[in-house]
Amino acid sequence: MTEMLHHARAVARGAPERLLVGDLPFGAYQRSCADAIDSSVEYLKAGMHAIKLEGGGWVVETVSRLTQRGIPVMGHLGLTPQSVNAFGGLKVQARSAGDREHLIADAHALEDAGAFALVLEGIPRDLAKQVSQELTIPTIGIGAGPDCDAQVLVIHDLLGITGHLRGSVPKFVKPYADLGDRIVSAARAFADDVREGRFPDDAHSFH
Repeated sequence: MTEMLHHARAVARGAPERLLVGDLPFGAYQRSCADAIDSSVEYLKAGMHAIKLEGGGWVVETVSRLTQRGIPVMGHLGLTPQSVNAFGGLKVQARSAGDREHLIADAHALEDAGAFALVLEGIPRDLAKQVSQELTIPTIGIGAGPDCDAQVLVIHDLLGITGHLRGSVPKFVKPYADLGDRIVSAARAFADDVREGRFPDDAHSFH
């Protein structure tokens, strides 16, 4: 939370006219509702307008307690990155009939608990469409098809940096630039110029 609050304050200074949502990091809300409330209050004091947390089930009670205290909450179902070790990796979730029904029930429970929006990540398109149609709150898709109310994409994926780092990107990612190779090429060119004595030269020196 200490690191995230630093980022939150910076974003709040740079984007004062936007809806800002602070993503509660792992460990900031798992232990107790009291921890979740304390962490959320710190986010709002840092300039965030709402918080986001992952999961259904036991998380629903936490969402209810937060919203009862006037803290806006965004939910997150499907592939929840903080639980990736329990999933066995970054895999599409809710493929079986039972898992689908469980996710739908969690989505309704989060809405009933007061969540104002819901992120759907890494789930089949038809399931995301069904959830989006059944809920009255907006859904935000990432790897959940085009039928959600809004879309989000990690900036490193959008800019084509992830593929350079990992060698591949998830199926749902569409890079809108290829900055990964350009960034590495620029860094290598700089290093080569320094090693060979080409930079800095007289033109880039003060006289």
